[in-house]
This record gives sequence, structure tokens and C-alpha cells, in this order.
Amino acid sequence: MQILRYAVYRFGTMLLTLLVVSVLVFVIINLPPGDYLSNQIAELQATGQTAGVAKIQFLRQEFALDEPLWKQYLIWVGFYPGPHGFSGLIQGNLGWSFYNSQPVAEIVGSKLWATVALNVAVVLFIYAIAVPLGVVAAARSRTWIDYTSSFIGYLGLATPNFLLALILYYYGRKYIGLPIGGLMDPDFEGQPLSWDKIKSVLLHLIVPTFVIGTAGVASMMQRLRANMLDELGKPYVETAVAKGMAPSRMLAKYPLRVAFNPFVADIGNLLPTLISGSVIISVIMSLPTIGPDLLTALKTQDQFLAGFVLMFVALLTLIGTMISDVLLIMLDPRIRYEGREA
Repeated sequence: MQILRYAVYRFGTMLLTLLVVSVLVFVIINLPPGDYLSNQIAELQATGQTAGVAKIQFLRQEFALDEPLWKQYLIWVGFYPGPHGFSGLIQGNLGWSFYNSQPVAEIVGSKLWATVALNVAVVLFIYAIAVPLGVVAAARSRTWIDYTSSFIGYLGLATPNFLLALILYYYGRKYIGLPIGGLMDPDFEGQPLSWDKIKSVLLHLIVPTFVIGTAGVASMMQRLRANMLDELGKPYVETAVAKGMAPSRMLAKYPLRVAFNPFVADIGNLLPTLISGSVIISVIMSLPTIGPDLLTALKTQDQFLAGFVLMFVALLTLIGTMISDVLLIMLDPRIRYEGREA
């Protein structure tokens, strides 16, 4: 019951934080002078093509870009009626992409699910590989197991992701028959969900999950090993061993729970880091994620597309932080829901 109350409290603070983030996102995307339509008007006037200026001026009025910034923000979020009434983010209207000449919802619709699926797969891969390797390396410190895992970790940190992607694509296709590009076979695009479509997605996820998650596995493994070694040298471990507790049970019950706290807290930061850090990989591997769209929107000042993608990344961050906070309370009994009693 206490966990449920705390989860409701964290959900409320998440909504307030998201509101503040929306203000910051809107301010940041409007910091550069002008916008996409203003740049188009300047380009048309410079080339003498004045016929299209009237159409662009109409678009400025249609999307309230001729209003003051504070009113543009309220219309964008949905707190203030615009040319079409209340029609903002909270009403489900994601805006219009001027660069692509189509609604933002049509551009990012399927890509949102692909982005979430890919990043969830990468997170699961990182934790599933890094935790056992980090624990074994700490438990068998200064042995060939420790040295081998450390070498693999350093190799993973030193290898560029784009190079690893090219290598795996070539040899994976040549010797194993792994698919190249995308997150499913083209035949399944637009088709209803089926077992064959799920198998195609899982097969296409193998290479990008490994490529994007390799550096995360190496980093987490090294940090967990260091934290475990620090905990294994403390008196309570020696006491547990002296009382005859089995080593495997002792590792899981005490040192691992304490050493694992920072990695549970990192869940909130891991998702946006993966999205922002996999833009080049998404381009190389032709992955239908929102990373390349964000890069294009920022370069072209396509403010509605850039604003929504940044808000989506912020939402993932806040959801991840909320999940990590709840898991920390369940994992570590020393953490309380409320402030310390006087």
C-alpha cells in the first residue's frame, strides 16, 4: 500500500516536471533566430520567387507562428485556443512538420513503437549481460575470468559502434544469414500483428541491440565489478561467510543488492542516452527510429517535429526515473518513502 501511494505521488511530480520541461523545450527550439517558414520566406525573396511568400504567410497564421512566443507555447501545449480552437499536445495534436509537409503524427507514429521496442531490448540486453559478468568478475577477482571479462569490457568501450555495425552486418549476413536494415521484413510492414511478424522483428533486433548495447554492457560491467569489490571487503561479508552462509546466496542477498543501487537509479538516464547516442547507428542500419528525425528537425528548425521528439525523450526519462525510484525502495530497505523522522 505504501509503494502504491508513493507511485501515485511520483506520478504527480512527473506530470509537473513534464510541464516545466515543455517550457524549456519550447524556449530552446526558439532560441535560434527565425524559424523554418521565416527561412523559406527569406530564401524565396532572395531568389525573386515572391509567389510562394503569400502561401508561407498563410501557414504562419494557420499555425499561430505570427503570435507572441508565450501564446505560441500555450497553443502548442493545448492550454489556449489557436486558429482551430484547443488543439495541442494534450489534445493529441502533435503539430505539423513543415520540412516533410505532413502531420508529425504520421511521421513518428510507427517510429515511436519501434524506438521503444529497440531501446527496451537494448536495456534488457545490457542488464542481462553486464550483471552476471560484473558479479563473476568481482567474485573471481585477479583470475583469468576477471582478466578476460575486463579485456572484453575494454574492447567494447574502444570499438566504435558504427564500425561494429558494419562488421556484424557483413559477417552476420554471410555466415548466419542475419537480415540487413530495418526492424522487420518489408513484407510485414503495414500488416496486422502475427507470430511471423514478431519473429521477423526479433530477428532484426539482434544486430542493432548488440551494436547499441555493447558500450553500455562494458561500462556497467566495470562499474558493477568495482562496486562489488568495495562491498566484498566490508566486515558484514566476512561475518556472513564466518556464519557458514553459502557464497552464492551471500553475494545475491547482501553485496549485490547494495552495489546494484546506482544501476537501478540509472534506468531513467539510460533510455534518452540510448536514443540520442544511436542516431548514427540508426542512419547506418536504416532503423525506423525517431533519432534521425530529431537530427533533421533540429538542422532545419522544424520546430513542431523537434519539440515533440524532445518531449517524447523527456517523457521516457521521467518514466524511467519513476520506475527506478520505485524499484530502489523495493530493493533497498534503508530507503524510506518520507523524510527521516526527527
